[in-house]
Amino acid sequence: MEHYPNVRPPSNRARSLNHTSPVEVSLQAALDALGDPVRRRIVRELASQPDWTRPCGTFTHLPVAKSTLSHHFSVLRNVGLLEQRDEGARRLNRLRAAEFDERFPGLLALVLQEP
Repeated sequence: MEHYPNVRPPSNRARSLNHTSPVEVSLQAALDALGDPVRRRIVRELASQPDWTRPCGTFTHLPVAKSTLSHHFSVLRNVGLLEQRDEGARRLNRLRAAEFDERFPGLLALVLQEP
């Protein structure tokens, strides 16, 4: 096996990022994920931003603890609505709107219309 001294292995934090394809998600799981008002707000805020420009740390204005916020991001990732990647100390987000809408046509549009 070759050794690359300047390449760092992925951190434990990065290894914990599992992204589920919306194709693998049941309608019930999608509805459960979107049933929480905090998660719907995260989705709406991400929809209003370009992909990969909104770090998790910019959601501290939401009325939940940091650990609860992490859980909400995990739930959204597990139903295929959210993709995340680490850039340095920041975890950036991308709403997987096209992929999710292909699996559940119109569902995301209803969430985005909510005030």
